[in-house]
Amino acid sequence: MKLNKQYWQERYEAQRTGWDMGGVSPPIGTYIDQLANKDLRILLPGAGMGYEAAHMVASGFRNLTILDIAPYPLERLQKRLPDSFPPENLIEMDFFKYQGKPFDLILEHTFFCALPPELRPEYVLKMSQLLKPGGKLAGLFFDFPLTDKGPPFGGSKEEYEALFAPHFHLRVLERAINSIKPRAGSELFFIFEKK
Repeated sequence: MKLNKQYWQERYEAQRTGWDMGGVSPPIGTYIDQLANKDLRILLPGAGMGYEAAHMVASGFRNLTILDIAPYPLERLQKRLPDSFPPENLIEMDFFKYQGKPFDLILEHTFFCALPPELRPEYVLKMSQLLKPGGKLAGLFFDFPLTDKGPPFGGSKEEYEALFAPHFHLRVLERAINSIKPRAGSELFFIFEKK
């Protein structure tokens, strides 16, 4: 199975989106609500239907870049919030080919776990490249045994620590306390700061 643009587009079109919660993830929503600086330059990679982006727009954030490999979710987000995103801020592209200006914050939600595990070291390097010094990567990782039957692919706190520590200060990596019921006990909330 090749997890490429066609794969994800077909999943969206067939509405085979079991990961879709229909709204912002509570741990990420709580984190967004605590961000005071509305001028932060923020990237949402693998943003899917854009619930976090919509929540950020409603909270007053305007400097958002939304990235997804498939056109379907970006088109739906543009229809839902037609005046919120300039076209150049809704980017249909492979994350690993994206060359954007340094970001203050990158939000992670179900993107990392959807990538084949062999791409994880490349993900870490790309995130480091896309963040300004001291910039933050924050969001959720799944905490269940790594499997080859994803997506989603699992992982553990120990794996994430080993993977990210060379490039990031691991400020927070702990069990999420306000996950939705089906994900309770299987999400780790994190805030990593670029070294």
